[in-house]
Amino acid sequence: MTTSADTRATEVREFTAHSIGGGAALLLGLAGMLAGAGLIVTGAVTAGAGAKAALIAGGILLALLAIIAMSGLNTVAPGEARVVQLFGRYRGTIRADGLRWVNPLTSREKISTRVRNHETAVLKVNDAYGNPIELAAVVVWRVSDTARALFEVEDFTEFVETQTEAAVRHIAIEYPYDAHDEGGLSLRGNAEEITEKLAVELSTRVEAAGVQIIESRFTHLAYAPEIASAMLQRQQAGAVVAARKQIVEGAVGMVELALTRLAEEDIVDLDPERKAAMVSNLMVVLCGDRAATPVINTGTLYQ
Repeated sequence: MTTSADTRATEVREFTAHSIGGGAALLLGLAGMLAGAGLIVTGAVTAGAGAKAALIAGGILLALLAIIAMSGLNTVAPGEARVVQLFGRYRGTIRADGLRWVNPLTSREKISTRVRNHETAVLKVNDAYGNPIELAAVVVWRVSDTARALFEVEDFTEFVETQTEAAVRHIAIEYPYDAHDEGGLSLRGNAEEITEKLAVELSTRVEAAGVQIIESRFTHLAYAPEIASAMLQRQQAGAVVAARKQIVEGAVGMVELALTRLAEEDIVDLDPERKAAMVSNLMVVLCGDRAATPVINTGTLYQ
């Protein structure tokens, strides 16, 4: 039975390929081609048949060897790498930019190490409360291990796209769009915390492909159209209740202040019944939706 330790041991990890500066290799290759051409010309003007054949054959062989040697030259641009293989075996990665030379018998595959971004389509899923919602996310990533990206998965770009969609769906079903419980995490109210969790889950999912997640963000978050109007009414009702609560708290404070000031200044002496009536009137005025219409009492306080 294959253990997890054996599996980890067989995984390919990136290391630096053996290469040399391509400038010297290019000059040597050109010199070899010129020398081969010179031998061919010299053999063409030589009188002896044996010497002529030897010079021409030697010139052709030298020119061919120079051409084969020059096929090991590679131009590596910034933000790119070359994965080197020799007869199907991984021999390292060239990340140094410029002109480099490696064994001409190897194959070199170009792979981009630039920062990329992937934006998912708008996904329709059910949140933790079972409400259908729509959401989309953008992920910024790049290849950090070229060997794993090329050899551990079939297509690392497609792998990242698939795992991103899977991670977004998983995060969506773990949390509600709006939390009903005070202090609970929600997709709308705790976007920063949720996106951090999304980045952590994505990093775990794409680790096998040698990919580094730089950032992840939700770009679209909304209730599905079939329940959007009902949820909007619920949000509006919650906002009204919160506003009413704040108004009542303020009104109670103002009434308390008014009664305290009246008692301290000894402006008027109210019995409990009149004090209750005054509190009732003040609460109606302060908590009402419309402006109060004043009524002037021309009689006594008790009439």
